[in-house]
Amino acid sequence: MGKEPLNYFNYFTEIEEQFQTARGTGLFLLSPLDWALIETWKDSGVPLEAVLKGIERTFEKWRARKTKTRLVNSLAFCAQEVLAAARESDEPASESQGKPAFAPGEVTQYLQRNAATLREREGTVYQETAASLERLATEDPADLEALEQRLTVLEERMIAAAVEASTEDQLLEHRQTMDRQLAPYRRKMTADQLSMLEKQYLQRQVLEKAGLPRLSLFYL
Repeated sequence: MGKEPLNYFNYFTEIEEQFQTARGTGLFLLSPLDWALIETWKDSGVPLEAVLKGIERTFEKWRARKTKTRLVNSLAFCAQEVLAAARESDEPASESQGKPAFAPGEVTQYLQRNAATLREREGTVYQETAASLERLATEDPADLEALEQRLTVLEERMIAAAVEASTEDQLLEHRQTMDRQLAPYRRKMTADQLSMLEKQYLQRQVLEKAGLPRLSLFYL
């Protein structure tokens, strides 16, 4: 009997739940920096199991300390252990553990909801993106990988338009906020990790400031 296909699109939820459980505070909310870091791991192909293992190892070491000078308040504190766990793993990202597939109609509703949000926005790019989402909503969503690739293209175009519409002061504010949040963790990350994290954080902030939806199935 073959292995049941696993849904890798619960990557964000699984990591959030693991961090909250390990921290012992279910009401703890992840910061924009945390979400950007998760997206960085996802885009880098870090297996979900490696991230979960890295989080658990971080808290095990933290609990073993005789003196706990600071709480673990960010996923960035787990970056080194996640990277170490990823290096140990030979599991391809596409085979990582996850929850069952989306419920019937869930993907269609998600596409339609995002399309409706974009229909309320002025701008050629947003209207064209909405039309593409409406068209995708009428098609068979069985091939989630192909759909995710298409959504990535649409989102990148939408982000470019949102950045272009942002003022210099807005972009500077995003950059300064990011630098303050990232400062305590820079030594725990590689240059490549930092570069990708900065990009993801700034893109996320631009979209949130503009009130635009994320299109990836990872946000379903």
